[in-house]
Amino acid sequence: MQNTLQNYIPEPAIPYVLDLLKQDGLMVKIKNERKTRHGDYRKLPNGKHQITINANLNVYRFLLTLIHEIAHLEAYKNYGRFIKPHGKEWKRTFQHLMLPVINPQVFPEQLLPLLAKHFMNPKASSDTDAPLALALKQFDAPNDKTFIFEVPFGSVFKLYNGRVFKKGQKRVKRYEAIEVNSGKLYLFNPNAEVEILKKAVNE
Repeated sequence: MQNTLQNYIPEPAIPYVLDLLKQDGLMVKIKNERKTRHGDYRKLPNGKHQITINANLNVYRFLLTLIHEIAHLEAYKNYGRFIKPHGKEWKRTFQHLMLPVINPQVFPEQLLPLLAKHFMNPKASSDTDAPLALALKQFDAPNDKTFIFEVPFGSVFKLYNGRVFKKGQKRVKRYEAIEVNSGKLYLFNPNAEVEILKKAVNE
């Protein structure tokens, strides 16, 4: 596990993470990219616990995701199985587990204030924290994806599943978009990753 982790998380965090992973019955599997999630935790029928993480994440997002999922196991062990998946018990556990690694030895300086703010009240996904998600994206391998909040109004974009939309107005937190084929209106979280096909004419 140590040799594998060296390829996926910041080196200074490896001893701490290995210590966390010394949980009885905890298995970590690295998966090919899944579009709908970065990772997940589940208790297996045999009583063991499994965490899966996407292999394509940059080292900082991988570390965040891994500790996010470990926090699910710790919260389950400490508070029982009837707690909400991302309720106060999980938030408290996630905050506690992240504290030792929110420092300049592990994360770049520009991420630290964003992480500090995020962990005042961690969300179910860091993707819903627009400033943090955008900052983390700077460390991704180059790709043709753009966050929907960066897409100009009126532009046409494509999702990972091939569906094509035209971007509309912003509501309180999410963005409207019309599916080109069906004409149906959909709402998107600001940090949904899309591929721009055609920018608005006035751009």
